[in-house]
Amino acid sequence: MEPVLIAVAFVCGMLVNLIGLPPLLGFLAAGFLLNGMGYENTPALAELADLGVTLLLFTIGLKLDVRTLLRRDVWGTASLHMLLSTLLFTLVLLVCKGLGMTLAMSLGWQLAVLLGFALSFSSTVFAVKVLEERSDMNALYARLAIGVLVMQDIFAVAFLAISSGKLPSIWALWILGLPLLRPLLCRLLERAGHGELQVLFGVFLALVVGAAGFEVVGLKPDLGALIIGMMLASHPAAAGLAKALFTLKDLFLICFFLTIGLNGLPTQDAMWIALALVLALPFKSALYYLVYSGAHLRVRTVLLSTLALSNFSEFGLIVAAIAAKAGWLSHEWLVALSLALAASFMISAPLNGQSERIYHRFGNWLRGLQARELHPEDRPIELGDAKVIILGMGRIGQGAYFELEHKYGPVILGVENDHGKLPGLRERNMNVIEGDATDTDFWDKVLISNQIDLVLLAMPHHSGNLYAIEKLRSHGFTGKIAAIVRFEDDIDSLREQGVDAVFNVYDEAGSGFARHVIRGMEGRDALGKTGTIV
Repeated sequence: MEPVLIAVAFVCGMLVNLIGLPPLLGFLAAGFLLNGMGYENTPALAELADLGVTLLLFTIGLKLDVRTLLRRDVWGTASLHMLLSTLLFTLVLLVCKGLGMTLAMSLGWQLAVLLGFALSFSSTVFAVKVLEERSDMNALYARLAIGVLVMQDIFAVAFLAISSGKLPSIWALWILGLPLLRPLLCRLLERAGHGELQVLFGVFLALVVGAAGFEVVGLKPDLGALIIGMMLASHPAAAGLAKALFTLKDLFLICFFLTIGLNGLPTQDAMWIALALVLALPFKSALYYLVYSGAHLRVRTVLLSTLALSNFSEFGLIVAAIAAKAGWLSHEWLVALSLALAASFMISAPLNGQSERIYHRFGNWLRGLQARELHPEDRPIELGDAKVIILGMGRIGQGAYFELEHKYGPVILGVENDHGKLPGLRERNMNVIEGDATDTDFWDKVLISNQIDLVLLAMPHHSGNLYAIEKLRSHGFTGKIAAIVRFEDDIDSLREQGVDAVFNVYDEAGSGFARHVIRGMEGRDALGKTGTIV
């Protein structure tokens, strides 16, 4: 890659970041700027962009519960929205033709439907980036949005298979044997440990086992990476693998955003078409809102899911490229869709950045349209008879739970954001509920009563504990708050927030270890040096 491409991408990304917008908008702008400077998309850059998208889908798979796709509020929403949105954009394109727009004059209704189908998709790359930056991947609205995007990817695979004019190889049946491969892959994942070997194994799974394995039998490579990731999603090491690939994936995705702008310089005709498509984007968003509302979800869940999906997809460019290669469309259509895609990102990014403000401003008005009986996962969170709440049920949270239960009895309630941990905790007779105290959605649903005397903040990240304190105060909580810290510098910020007790994990762990050894040594001496330190 030429140094100029890296320099322009960095400068544009930094400038956009300084004004509070996602850097990806700067990378998009860098692509168009480089195009204006005479640079063109290259095979090497396109290859890196493809690698970024493949790794992105693999990491999505690592976080996705396959049962999500079987839910009616996922496949039903995706299917109904695709149908309605395809009709919407087909109508928009035929209206453009009726208005005499030069680029649209060659469109028949078949091509209009094809482009309408492509424009009905939302961008997986954009949505996941936004959700990751907000640390909302575990929120209900994010899981629903990701589920819809995966369903759209499945529809895309079906289209690409049909458009290629050939069926997958008979050897594609090998994917039916993938579950038999899972134990081996899980064992290798455990043996890979951490560090560079873990990263390399992740790349091997995504690009070799998934992408290459599917491509060689005539299936979509990205689908292969997604499915391999989904196979390993329930493994305890899956989250660590996704985290290890985070930086590498983001680096390759910069190339993806650059390639959008490098596809070609816009003409006046392309700009008019792009403008018409962007003006129709709010109607696409309204359709998302309507179909999500039909699933009996809360206003906040519906609104935030809608905003995450309010954009066009890179899949539209793929469809246009296929049609242009077949001679159905001119190359100008590829440029027009690139402009519409970039504009949708530029509109959607600040909207998602201000999504909470938008919700608080219009939420009360929209709540009048909310269903009376809500989705089971979107109902208010009731804390029952609990008097002590522990936020974060890791090792520290679990230890605190048993100690407090021994002293105060069954009035303790644990809150854990990892759905996979809940069955194990409940098997140990622990009273726990699922919830993410770092997510605004949790605090929007939780019902905190005056009976709560103590809240323990046992989450691993200091910023998450600070956020929970802020939300507790905003709910009018007046009881006692205790929190853990890992660094001495964090204690002052907790004290400033009025925390009643702070537990330094590393300091107290050292003291506890010493006390444990001393007790063991004293017991050994009392037994005539025949006892055992336990």
